[in-house]
Amino acid sequence: MRLSKILKLDWYKRLAKTSLLAVILVSLSVTLSGAWWNFGASQPARNSQLAQGDPITDEAALLRYALPIDNQQVRDIQASLEEVELQMRRQRWSTVSRDISKASTVLSIQSAQLLAEIPDDQKLQAEALITQMKDGIATIRAAVEVKDRDRILLEREILLDQVGELEQMMVQEFPFEVPSEYSNLPQLKGRAKVEFVTNKGNITVVVDGYSAPVTAGNFVDLVQRGFYDGFPITRAEDNFVVQTGDPPGAQVGFIDPDTNEYRTIPLEILVKGDPEPIYGITFEEAGLYLDIPVLPFSAYGAVGMGHPATDVNGGSSQFFFFQFDKEITPAGFNLMDGNYAVFGYIVDGKDILGKLEVGDIIESATVVEGADNLVQPLVANQG
Repeated sequence: MRLSKILKLDWYKRLAKTSLLAVILVSLSVTLSGAWWNFGASQPARNSQLAQGDPITDEAALLRYALPIDNQQVRDIQASLEEVELQMRRQRWSTVSRDISKASTVLSIQSAQLLAEIPDDQKLQAEALITQMKDGIATIRAAVEVKDRDRILLEREILLDQVGELEQMMVQEFPFEVPSEYSNLPQLKGRAKVEFVTNKGNITVVVDGYSAPVTAGNFVDLVQRGFYDGFPITRAEDNFVVQTGDPPGAQVGFIDPDTNEYRTIPLEILVKGDPEPIYGITFEEAGLYLDIPVLPFSAYGAVGMGHPATDVNGGSSQFFFFQFDKEITPAGFNLMDGNYAVFGYIVDGKDILGKLEVGDIIESATVVEGADNLVQPLVANQG
């Protein structure tokens, strides 16, 4: 089928953006532990088409959707509330009202299905939470009637936080077993929250072990050891990355004092819809050209694991905060996805990330929640 002139122009614009991003990525081949892509004609780019729909750019929403649960009712509530902000921007107030009504109907009629997924020892807490959510729905409905934008957004955020609490209660066990070849590495069987204190201010990150247990486990273990305390920012590229994690001096990466060996971390990415991550291979190498990671590089402040140019399984301690430019690395059209592992997102202190420059210091990094989810390898498996 022949493309119209308009479609051709759109294609050339996208090609230009992709080429510009390729130049940026190649420029990072040394400083971001050597990422490298093959842009030759023999290997199609995985994201050569625009993602369908509106890619999620909110880190809290991405973290909610990443929880390993299978309860359609709570997902329906979440989806309805997530859509409210988008429909408000489009001035579609009738659609906003319908979204609120959908959430209200599920809470009122299908509360039994919601509670069915909750462990018995948490059911009373969940019932109280559902009651609070019903009250919140009534409040936001009143705000919609008078088109009070600020009130709607405030109440929506409270409701989504409550949805997240309810969803977290539904996670009863870790959803898969990590391959045995990585049993010598720490694993995060759940989530943790890490607070960075920098000379410019504080940054808080939620680390997600449900999607990347080995990558997240390595990171939380290093934080627990105080490994990152005093580390400098080694790269601060406007609208791209803020990077740190290589020890000062000749050492590169982390040498485990218990084994006296260099610890390496495999590339670990959970594909949306898959039961467990893929290891040691990029999406392009696996032929997953249009697949989407559960944790994508679509939110400002995504936390990614660095790795060498010639070895995607050679990551160790280096990590970076991702800053995307909607024109160069737009959500849903991002060549980072499938080539690097995201293992968390900044949930507080995004404004600080934009202020960090080369030479700024991570004064301390502390696990403030979820330390008990870190599982250390058995001594017999080490080495």
